Amino acid sequence: MTRDETIYALSSGTVPSGVAVVRLSGPHARFVVETLCGSLPKARYASLRRLRDPSDGEVLDEALVLFFPSPASFTGEDVAELHLHGGRAVVASVLRALERFDGLTPAGPGDFTRRAFEAGRLDLTEIEGLGDLIHADTEAQRRQALRQMGGELGRLYEGWRAVLVRSRAMIEAELDFADEEDVPGSVGDTIWADVIRIRDEMRAHLADNRRGERLRSGLHVILLGPPNAGKSSLLNALARRDVAIVTEEAGTTRDIIEVHLDLGGYPLTLIDTAGLREEGVGLVEREGIRRALARAGEADLILWLGTAGEAREPLPDGLGNCPVWPIASKSDTSTTPIGAGEIACSVRSPGGLDELLARLEGFAADTIGQMEAPVLTRARHRDGLMRCLEGLDRSLEGEQRPLELRAEDLRLASDGLARIVGKTDVEDLLDVIFRDFCIGK
Repeated sequence: MTRDETIYALSSGTVPSGVAVVRLSGPHARFVVETLCGSLPKARYASLRRLRDPSDGEVLDEALVLFFPSPASFTGEDVAELHLHGGRAVVASVLRALERFDGLTPAGPGDFTRRAFEAGRLDLTEIEGLGDLIHADTEAQRRQALRQMGGELGRLYEGWRAVLVRSRAMIEAELDFADEEDVPGSVGDTIWADVIRIRDEMRAHLADNRRGERLRSGLHVILLGPPNAGKSSLLNALARRDVAIVTEEAGTTRDIIEVHLDLGGYPLTLIDTAGLREEGVGLVEREGIRRALARAGEADLILWLGTAGEAREPLPDGLGNCPVWPIASKSDTSTTPIGAGEIACSVRSPGGLDELLARLEGFAADTIGQMEAPVLTRARHRDGLMRCLEGLDRSLEGEQRPLELRAEDLRLASDGLARIVGKTDVEDLLDVIFRDFCIGK
């Protein structure tokens, strides 16, 4: 696809629907609208028009039409939107008419947003925020995505990069124009305080306990315990639907089962696993146990289920370093007193479930917390900042090294920041970033 082509797509999701939006972007958008409508509507005003098939003049629909001339549009190109009645036949007839125009091609996932990036309308962090907003399931995820889409993260990184670029320029001025009277020989010495400040700010930014990444992907809470401890019953009760099969037969659950919960705006993935035991285990169940232990090593919290007084027994090795909550399950049928530190829980007791949900919500709030400042949301950002920090450390620790080598370290550091926002060397990233976007976005 080239910028000479005009792309189009249904941008409003599946039909039938109340309204269906077909979007176009590119150099032929103006001509297409004039051909379908008879004339071009006033820019940025919704205009009620009859759309006619250019092949025979048949009316396709009566629609609201909007036109956004370049460069002040989402993609930086001429953009048009056709707000149609959302019936399947209506949408299909309009798309068939668009197919017959020369220079038009259907858009793929993320093509509109990619054009916005190529036109400099959005940087990569803003685009990633837009993608997160589309997929946000909870209120906290929505707020974080909106802040990133609004450019908070990109502005922070661009601010750091601007200081580093200026610092390099000062060093190069000393190296290239040392014989000039208005360029003192010690000009490079004046920039290191700024470099130290940025290094310290970057370290603090990285020391965030991965809160932004956890909010974006959701906290992972895994249910572990012996067979028939009540893990699947608890999963169904918390999900308020039958997700997992529950029987008295040991080893019923053999694969990983996940349920996504919204607890006070925080996303949480609850994971049911195979019961852990060593005897009487077949090949399939053994694989299920292996997967359970592997997921436990990646969890943010483990709920270890057992009967009252036994939920705090020694746990298997290899569960990672995350917190473990001992859950005394089936507490309504047990005559054994609840052990110290155990959380009583029964799927037949709403009060016990409500208390557990409240505790989980508190855990999510404490782990993720309230985030006002821009935060990292992706491993890509963290990796780029770590490489940038390495360059800053080399430039600051090498006081005895030639000044031009220290300037090169600053260049590598600033290029690392530029790569995060998409200013340089990101062609290999683009397909990955836009892969999960919707068609028409």
